[in-house]
Amino acid sequence: MELEASGVTVRFGGIRAVEDVSLRLAEGEIVGLIGPNGAGKTTLVNVLSGFQRPRTGQIRVGGENARGWSAHAFARRGVVRTFQAVRLFSGLTVAENVETALLSTGVGRAAARTRARDILGYLHLAERADMGASALSYGDERRVGIARALAMEPKFLLLDEPAAGLNIGEAEELGKTIAGIRDDFGCGTLVIEHNMALVTNLCERLHVLATGRTLAEGTPAEVMSNPAFKDAYLGAAA
Repeated sequence: MELEASGVTVRFGGIRAVEDVSLRLAEGEIVGLIGPNGAGKTTLVNVLSGFQRPRTGQIRVGGENARGWSAHAFARRGVVRTFQAVRLFSGLTVAENVETALLSTGVGRAAARTRARDILGYLHLAERADMGASALSYGDERRVGIARALAMEPKFLLLDEPAAGLNIGEAEELGKTIAGIRDDFGCGTLVIEHNMALVTNLCERLHVLATGRTLAEGTPAEVMSNPAFKDAYLGAAA
């Protein structure tokens, strides 16, 4: 089963955010989506998850045309995403934050409570289950965001800058967590990230955007040796 974007274009007035981009993500693989600031990464993820409708192009989920689907429809079919800003419910406990995601899928309250604690245990957050979400460290906030996404039982998990603000050790642990999710849940994972060490160690393939267009695709080694990538991405980051 695959999540596919074909010839996607998004424009905001005269601004070209994404131009004729095609991308595929299969269950069981981890793909990195990278590029300089303003490259169109988050816009593309918004299209892939139903938060933004493209001007042209097509999205397919398991071969089914997703034209006109709402974000809720994408989520019901297994396309689940996190956001750069985690936005936990600060007045709720950690467990309650995960429970709310489960309740939105129609799971009963008792089952949601049990499932939430199972997921938190899997992500090594069991000791924080009854802690107020407002008391979490930044790194734990991001892991709870991933826990809420896992509660939706994704076939495709889209992570928007999951390592933002994490130190080197936290980012390394995050990479192990994402690899474990792929192995244990079997979902395809798209990682939108600026942390090059994380994506090159974690991802089987990289898709590079620059000024809204696909600049390069391939294995990390292939992308890193691509002259266009070196000029546009490494030069912009220098």
